[in-house]
Amino acid sequence: QVQLVESGGGLVQAGGTLRLSCVASGTIFSFMAWYRQAPGKQRESVAAITVGGSTGYADSVKGRFTISRDNAKNTVYLQMNSLKPEDTAVYYCRGGIGQSVYWGQGTQVTVSS
Repeated sequence: QVQLVESGGGLVQAGGTLRLSCVASGTIFSFMAWYRQAPGKQRESVAAITVGGSTGYADSVKGRFTISRDNAKNTVYLQMNSLKPEDTAVYYCRGGIGQSVYWGQGTQVTVSS
């Protein structure tokens, strides 16, 4: 059974840090990514990483967020620094392999001003 389970969300003050984790099971994903969805807004891509370690970031988080993965643990991380109130959203982990895409259940990140 393929599954993605996120953790690490919470409430933090502006300027603070959080580290999200996403543990995958059932398969090794060729790419993994973090998305987020704020209230009333569409889900958007935040960062992505391939199994080889190539990364990409949304302009809004470049220089503040870092995506990494531990292939041995089948886990992807999102280190979020210098958080802003506009980073408040539900953060989702997404994994892809071949034509298949899987999503986690999401973890809430709230940044207070």
